[in-house]
Formats: sequence, structure tokens, C-alpha cells
Amino acid sequence: MPTHHRGPQREVVALDTFVKLVRAADTVTGRLYAPLHREHGMTESQLGVLEALYHLGPMAQTQLCGKLLKSGSNLTTVVGNLERRGWVRRARDADDGRVQVVHLSAAGRRVIERAFPVHVARIAAVLGALTRDEQKQLGRLCRKLGLASRE
Repeated sequence: MPTHHRGPQREVVALDTFVKLVRAADTVTGRLYAPLHREHGMTESQLGVLEALYHLGPMAQTQLCGKLLKSGSNLTTVVGNLERRGWVRRARDADDGRVQVVHLSAAGRRVIERAFPVHVARIAAVLGALTRDEQKQLGRLCRKLGLASRE
């Protein structure tokens, strides 16, 4: 549905595009993360932590914040919940005792090895509505928008 805003054309187009972007993102996110939660009891942030540790290895919580674009307090909660489930463990850094390093546990490895391939297949299915070239173009546009929004 187009916007009903009656402003300058650049605002009307921007608002209409923004609404479509947010609706598409919300729809895709719901389609991908609802099954993940239902099947594994896992949130989007928890998947992000497990996936980062699985592919990149142990890292400080501050590094995870940067990778996942999450605040320190939010990530502390997420990691704490994962630790209670036995999927990660935290340890003090040997060189700097102030730093908490998060490690993927054996149980966490088993969970991410089961959940991640199914999740990626769902992503491919959802994005299959676009051609390969359209997916690449969308990726470029999203990156451009994200980088410009940091300014």
C-alpha cells in the first residue's frame, strides 16, 4: 500500500520505500525465526552467537557485540541464556582477566550443526523469490544503505 503522506516527492518515495523494506524484512524474519524457535527453542540472537562461534571460534563478548551489532547488556543476557542451556561457556582471557571469552560447547556445536543447515536452506527458499542477480543487487543495495546510515 502506498503512503498517504502529502509531502515533497522525495519524502513520498522514501517513505513508501521504507515501508516496503520494513514489511519485507519483518515478513522474512518471521518466516525464518519462528521455525527456529519452535524446533530448537532458539532466538535470532542466540543463533547469531552460536553461528559466529561455530564459524569463527571462541571470541570475547565485546567482539561478539561488534559482529552481531548488539549492545553489551543485550549480549550478556543472550550469552547467559546460552550458558544456562549448556551451549556455550565463558572463561576469563588468560592475558587479560577483565575479558570474558565465549566458547562453543560440545552440546552447542551439536545444536548449531543441526539447526544451521536447515536455517540456510530456508533462507535460500525465501530469497528464491528473487533471481540470483536480483539477490546480488539487493545485497549491494542493502550494504550501500547500511553504510550510508552510519554517517
